[in-house]
Amino acid sequence: ITVTTEDMQKRKNDVKARTTLLLSLPNEHQLRFSKYKTAQELWAVILKTIGGNKATKKTKKNLLKQQYGNFKAEGTETLK
Repeated sequence: ITVTTEDMQKRKNDVKARTTLLLSLPNEHQLRFSKYKTAQELWAVILKTIGGNKATKKTKKNLLKQQYGNFKAEGTETLK
């Protein structure tokens, strides 16, 4: 198999992207995600695992709205 300069550059870019993704994860998740070999594969799994599906995102959004609605300053605290 002949490896072109373009192939080598694509591989180099993929390694950089994968490394960046792994290093941006909290330490406790790095081992769990390190088995994925390409940046594209890794990114898809990160989105699915951490981002959740549409229902999960909607639930998280509603929870945050509820928490915001229940937020109150106490005593002499100001919201400035």
